[in-house]
Amino acid sequence: MTQQGVRWTADQVLALAPDAPSRKAGSKLGAAGPWSGAGRGDEGAVWGLCQGSGGKPYRTAVDLADAAGPAFTCSCPSRKFPCKHALGLLLLWAGGEDAVPVGQPPDWAREWVAGRRERAEGKGADAASGAGSGAADPEAARRRAERRAERISAGTAELEQRLADLVRGGLAGAEQAGYGPWEETAARMVDAQAPGLASRVRELGAIPASGPGWPVRLLEECALLHLLDRGWQRRADLPEGLAATVRSRVGLPTSAEGPPVRDDWLVLAQYDTADARLTTRRIWLYGAGTGRTVLLLSYGAAGRAPEVALPVGLASDAEVAAYPGTGQLRGALGRQFAPPSPTSTRPPGVTTATAAARYGAALRDDPWLESVPVTLDRVIPTPDGDAWHLADADEDNALPLTPAARSRPGLWRLVALSGGAPIKVFGEYGPQGFTPLTAWPTPPNPPIQLH
Repeated sequence: MTQQGVRWTADQVLALAPDAPSRKAGSKLGAAGPWSGAGRGDEGAVWGLCQGSGGKPYRTAVDLADAAGPAFTCSCPSRKFPCKHALGLLLLWAGGEDAVPVGQPPDWAREWVAGRRERAEGKGADAASGAGSGAADPEAARRRAERRAERISAGTAELEQRLADLVRGGLAGAEQAGYGPWEETAARMVDAQAPGLASRVRELGAIPASGPGWPVRLLEECALLHLLDRGWQRRADLPEGLAATVRSRVGLPTSAEGPPVRDDWLVLAQYDTADARLTTRRIWLYGAGTGRTVLLLSYGAAGRAPEVALPVGLASDAEVAAYPGTGQLRGALGRQFAPPSPTSTRPPGVTTATAAARYGAALRDDPWLESVPVTLDRVIPTPDGDAWHLADADEDNALPLTPAARSRPGLWRLVALSGGAPIKVFGEYGPQGFTPLTAWPTPPNPPIQLH
């Protein structure tokens, strides 16, 4: 699987960075100065030695032939993934063929590439041989599932009492009580093996005294949490699709069950969110043949980025299987037939009015949905006092940008990219507004990541 002739842009490389400091540090290493022995092979490997502050240069290599995204190794002590040296090496490679010439890899790079490809093949063989084996003890698995369901039911009953006490005592008491009672309730949901409920409870605890209108926001979120509690308690009466959505929202683990769909999947956006416990990576894909939009989720321990990384703007010939649940867009990346490569595919866009209607329709299938993926066509970034909107170029409609989007540097990249002219923008739309993630300049230029 050769990568010769497949050249990424600097934006696509920097989109792999785990955080802003890594992007900044990696950008400084994207020139030839600190590098020696840099080279690239016929089968997608790039390697080099980067001189750091010590006497011994760091050995850095990237395997670009992995269909699931690039793989990295570096002898530096950084716990970030990829590290600044790997980003710098990719930026050097992206700058032009002369910067990283074709050659034979040194022993350390060749052994690493060969070893990881052998392990990947072994994992694939193990998965194929065990695909039909099923659970070792189905009866024991059934009993464990029943015990967990009982714990969750007890937890939802306790949570219902907590919500009833809050409403009965008045929302003002939530501000006076502080965050402590919410964290205690969240811990009880963890004990009940309902991590989805625990996460929502923690979000509730952050609302009191969070700014003007917080009592309304708190009441709205309490109502949604009450609806989820009741949905769990009456899950046997729900349609199977909605019941699967409830189980997922409560926090029960699920597996992709839909038949794999092979397509050329365009990487629309990739970004990370992190808390004290976990780093979550969201990757949006668009199927050029099926027209489907799919969300891939991957996780890493706190402070470490997930290993799955797909550069925005590239496309992968792969299979994706859907997760159960009405209206669910989450999928699992299956077999990949080729490494990600450049493509001229762009998703079709809709008007701002259609985007709002799409979110409303999606709430019928999943009332707890925070946003939907939308590609807006022919919109213009427009200021409105301290706020910004994406206004339709051809209709008298607009979508407000979320407060978070207005505070990010990506807004100014979007404004500069538009220059007052209509552009195509992909992002997430929900009750707080639209969050732009990727924009497409005039063809054939590659997309620009905004998050």
